[in-house]
Amino acid sequence: MVTDHRDLNHDMAVFATDPLAGSGLPMWLPTGAVVREELQKLAKELASADGCVGVFSPVLGKRALYEQSGHLSKFSQDMFPAMRIGDDEVMLRPANCPHHALIYASDKRSYRELPLRFNELASMFRAERSGVLSGLNRVRQINLDDTHVFCRPDQVLHEAELGLRAALRAQEILGLPVDYVRLSTRDNSAAWLGTEAQWEHAQEQLRAAGSSVLDEHGLNLVEASGEAAFYGPKLDLQVHDGRGHEETIATVQLDFNQPERFDLTYVGADGGDHRPVMIHRGTVGSMERVTAALLERYSGRLPFWLAPIQVTVLPVTAEQDAVARAFADVVRQRGLRSRVDHDGSLGARVRKARKARDHLIAVIGQSEIAQKSVQITDVASGVRTRISQEQLLGLMDDAYRHRRAAVDWARCERVSCG
Repeated sequence: MVTDHRDLNHDMAVFATDPLAGSGLPMWLPTGAVVREELQKLAKELASADGCVGVFSPVLGKRALYEQSGHLSKFSQDMFPAMRIGDDEVMLRPANCPHHALIYASDKRSYRELPLRFNELASMFRAERSGVLSGLNRVRQINLDDTHVFCRPDQVLHEAELGLRAALRAQEILGLPVDYVRLSTRDNSAAWLGTEAQWEHAQEQLRAAGSSVLDEHGLNLVEASGEAAFYGPKLDLQVHDGRGHEETIATVQLDFNQPERFDLTYVGADGGDHRPVMIHRGTVGSMERVTAALLERYSGRLPFWLAPIQVTVLPVTAEQDAVARAFADVVRQRGLRSRVDHDGSLGARVRKARKARDHLIAVIGQSEIAQKSVQITDVASGVRTRISQEQLLGLMDDAYRHRRAAVDWARCERVSCG
């Protein structure tokens, strides 16, 4: 069975590349755009449930911004060169945190309004070398579900737990099993920003958060020296792709350096200025990497709520075309995704729908028109049955609304379909 997302893309047309666009810069085709939009919607819902607020920020920043953040000194080999515009030098951002730090600094903050959680589905850029670029896994523009939390030191443990629970919840909904959670710490080299005491305290906070949350999920916390970000330790959700390669799918990172570098403060209960802690958290992760992981996890046959085409409607002959189109229109009006295919023999169209990994295949002939029904095939579940059009719409509504992996055919049996 094909499991490499690059091979699956030949059948499904999720993304395209072109030398004129450039290596590592995939273009999302309509099929891929549906998947990405559903992932973005999930990310926004999870962020909102945790009290995150949306922001937008530019993909460009002055060179001085990344000098101040520390990215230029620690990350310059992975950044695109500066572009001179008048007297300024601007650069594509390698990360979103500097802009979110500036958003925090745009107003005076009180201890009573913390934590502040800024969420953005934001693009960032990595100057990956051509030899390591690969499909959606290694790209030069990353579209990341990114949240930055600014909190008091006494709120760090709770916020780290909140972020970790949200990330695990996202993977549970997506059906991507997390193998373990890695506590990525510093080693004894000089590659890290901040004092040793700051690192020890931050690592202990994440260790406590990880132990607390992972006990609930039956997962192990594995420590890895030298795997931290240069600005702080992190909790990484580790998964294995279809080729057995280990990937980080989402993170919760502690950062005490950005607040210092940008002189971020809040007014404490004592009336004095205090330094907030910054936490980087992602739930769904990067749109590119998680889409690749999903395609490989499900061999392209995505869960119903994510499926680019949730039902393909096939009229047996031209006499059923109008009814097939009318039913497909009703499906779309319900906020679901359908298409009608009437080109070629019925057998060829069924094979085409299977190859494209359309979730349901609905055939309409004269007998189905007479009974206002469809002959439905659910390839993933192995179900083939006749069902009324209205009943099918109800089952599809339920599966989509509850982000189910498949239509609940048992529910159909309980209420006597067809």
